[in-house]
Amino acid sequence: MALGRWIEPRPTGIYLPAADAWIDPSQPVERAWVTHGHADHARGGHAKVWATPETLAIMAARYGPQNGQPVPYGEGFSTGGITVRFVPAGHVLGSAQIVLEHQGERIVVSGDYKRREDPTCARFEPVPCDIFVTEATFGLPVFRHPETHDELDKLLSGLRANPTRCVLVGAYALGKAQRVIKELRVMGFDDPIYIHGALQRLCDLYVELGVDLGELRPATGVAKAELQGRIILAPPGALNDRWSRRLPDPITAMASGWMRVRQRARQRNVELPLILSDHADWDELTETIRELEPKEVWVTHGREDALVHWCRMHQIRARALELVGFEDEDD
Repeated sequence: MALGRWIEPRPTGIYLPAADAWIDPSQPVERAWVTHGHADHARGGHAKVWATPETLAIMAARYGPQNGQPVPYGEGFSTGGITVRFVPAGHVLGSAQIVLEHQGERIVVSGDYKRREDPTCARFEPVPCDIFVTEATFGLPVFRHPETHDELDKLLSGLRANPTRCVLVGAYALGKAQRVIKELRVMGFDDPIYIHGALQRLCDLYVELGVDLGELRPATGVAKAELQGRIILAPPGALNDRWSRRLPDPITAMASGWMRVRQRARQRNVELPLILSDHADWDELTETIRELEPKEVWVTHGREDALVHWCRMHQIRARALELVGFEDEDD
């Protein structure tokens, strides 16, 4: 008998007929269960949303008030005979795996996740299951992320070696920017960090939700001399636009797992690539599957073919779900 007959992957999301609910749907629905706040998973317009309190706060900041039902980590509910609970995914603040139990089976929909420690969010919690639904953003053996603080040491070394310049770091507005800031604080960097206005709202929200980011200052309207020897964070799209031209000879950096690909760094004119990802790398993807020992693996998006092939080589049934609407983010 086939596993998971009570869950239906469709192009626009994962549908559970018994609950009449969708997981991370790409279009507005009556009932949405949302894994985390990134825009390709959390969209506006749903009639009602179940998510962690932090994810609901992020969605409210981005889309306005939500008709939300908060589901804290470890707590759950039952509907249509399905028991549902949310556990940490380690991706960004509030990110969750959704654990589903029905008809004697357990299915874990992981959303996006990473396994290494991140001081801005709860660490991934492994949940053994019959079916593991996983991403594969970095699902190729070439993607093996280095240690976080080794990469940020490059940033600090560049800053020290160029006291009349600044380091301008491109970082995704939700999760990555706050993680870079917090990791620098953990490493003992206590100087003010300057941020582009587009990062202000989510940085303020992280602070409201208990993540201390230290002293942050707006980078706009500040004299060039004040920005010499400083770290400035901005959305990736601001690295090469008119806004950045007023900075004091910036060393352009980018914090992303994609910086492993040299061509991507060259395309963005990145002088200092920082390989820093909020997604699992190849080893984390495969080691997670080994740890959870699922009977089947379903791959939602990313480099599906390679991960499906790896599973089959290890006698694990696997399939790509061919969902639409998920993006390669600037991670």
